[in-house]
Amino acid sequence: MLWQQKSFTEQTEQGTLYIVPTPIGNLEDMTFRAVRTLQEADVIAAEDTRQTKKLLAHFGIHTPLVSYHEHNKYASGRQLVEWLKEGKTVALVSDAGMPGISDPGYELIAAALAERCRVVPLPGANAALTALVASGLPTDRFLFVGFLKRAKKEKKEQLLSLKTAAETLIFYEAPHRLKETLALMYDIFGNRRIALGRELTKRFEEFIRGDLSDAVAWAEEHDIRGEFCLIVEGARDGKKQEQEGEEWWQPLSLVEHVDYYIREHSLSVKEAVKQAASDRNMSKRDVYRQYHQQQEEEKKEFL
Repeated sequence: MLWQQKSFTEQTEQGTLYIVPTPIGNLEDMTFRAVRTLQEADVIAAEDTRQTKKLLAHFGIHTPLVSYHEHNKYASGRQLVEWLKEGKTVALVSDAGMPGISDPGYELIAAALAERCRVVPLPGANAALTALVASGLPTDRFLFVGFLKRAKKEKKEQLLSLKTAAETLIFYEAPHRLKETLALMYDIFGNRRIALGRELTKRFEEFIRGDLSDAVAWAEEHDIRGEFCLIVEGARDGKKQEQEGEEWWQPLSLVEHVDYYIREHSLSVKEAVKQAASDRNMSKRDVYRQYHQQQEEEKKEFL
């Protein structure tokens, strides 16, 4: 059912959830509107209350603070939605940047909307767009990926699925995983252009621009510190690769192909087999039979 939200011109008994971005490093990036919203809210929901307390103290904000993070999002989320239904104003903040991007804020936003509570976003700091516009790579079309899976095999499958994407790609990465990630990107994407943004808006902000091969060498030679935003050039010949049959799944075994859909898209075995069969232009029966045969062979090898 269509629901039209009038953010400011319509009175309702429900409260409002404000999505309030906070600085990603430089406190001068806090907006006047963000400060006022945090001051006027009934409660602030924060991913890390210790970090947010420092921010509130700096701006003289004394609004009650509650935690809302990955490990308590269900219990805390239910309480926050109840407060919204009672007419309270809740301000959602993350550790840094825009809530809902690579954090559990999305689920609170969805829960609030499910109860027809108003959700009002404030514009502000965001690491992905900050790095993108300074990268020198195309900005007309881009794909935000965020953090890749931690396991190497799963990370490789994700990158393979992005190999033919023509859009500029945006990733977040932690310093201790950067070397492995860059090496995998170079192996799978080839030698594309890349820009790495480090410690954005902070004193030691740095941009490293060049090709993936240069970035791999740089990472091997330097002590990696700080959170990174990676901006990677999209596939210049993506359409040509698809026409030539160089599909993202070709390096995968049939078992890995089916398992990818089960794990990444939460499909049943039946649906995953159907999708893999469609990708490979094979019959579902043949894929199902080979999938189980290969599974049994892998089990025997393991034993």
